[in-house]
Amino acid sequence: MHIKFTKMQGIGNDFVLIDGFSQSIELSAEQIRHLADRHFGVGCDQLLLVEKPINTHADFRYRIFNADGCEVEQCGNGARCFVKFVHEKNLTDKTQICVETANGLIYPKLEDNGLVTVNMGAPRFEPAQIPFIADQSALTYFLNINNIQVEISTVSMGNPHAVQIVENIENAPLQTQGPLIENHTQFPQRVNACFMQIINPHQIKLRVFERGAGETLACGTGACAATVAGIRLGKLQSPVKVVMRGGELNIIWDGENSSVMMTGPAVSVFEGNIEI
Repeated sequence: MHIKFTKMQGIGNDFVLIDGFSQSIELSAEQIRHLADRHFGVGCDQLLLVEKPINTHADFRYRIFNADGCEVEQCGNGARCFVKFVHEKNLTDKTQICVETANGLIYPKLEDNGLVTVNMGAPRFEPAQIPFIADQSALTYFLNINNIQVEISTVSMGNPHAVQIVENIENAPLQTQGPLIENHTQFPQRVNACFMQIINPHQIKLRVFERGAGETLACGTGACAATVAGIRLGKLQSPVKVVMRGGELNIIWDGENSSVMMTGPAVSVFEGNIEI
């Protein structure tokens, strides 16, 4: 099968975008893994498929596949790249679009300065909504990781996150704890493991070990989840600048039942064709 693709990145979180809106595209998990492979394919953290919506209120449908071939519910950096992609491909002339995801509708907006703002919806905290196995809802929980009790906050931004606060992001046990948290039995659908260092009430540093991808240079939903967790714990105040290895995002959250607003860049890297 011959596929035309666009490679894009949002502060280092990189994507292969494919137009399934103008044509019908069906990819197997094996084909997605091949496209995502950085040695034998194009290389990406996630593959994003643009499709016609099922929901009549939406302009597009947005499907997200991690590098391991598994389909997931949400991706914040990908959402920003998505709106840039449909504009560059002349699939819409709207500056704000309504996009259908596996977790509901999102509303990315292309700003005049070229940045993209995404209304990521309201965060969820109930264990069943994460999903996370716990007796009752709480601000923080303790996970047993190799006989070490790790304190986390759980937040769903359409996909699950476990956020822990660390003193120094550079020394965070991401490579050792990340895979264990991702696959912990209390997270039946796995989880993104977020490691957050608080610089001041309006700025954090963040690293994320993403399920199905490993550590990425940035994670948009992780930035939202970490900000929300810090605000709920009384350690952060909106707006919050989130500094990751690939760049920065600005996050606004006004508290319970409010939507999280995420603003940052999205850049096209190159286009190509590949036979798979």
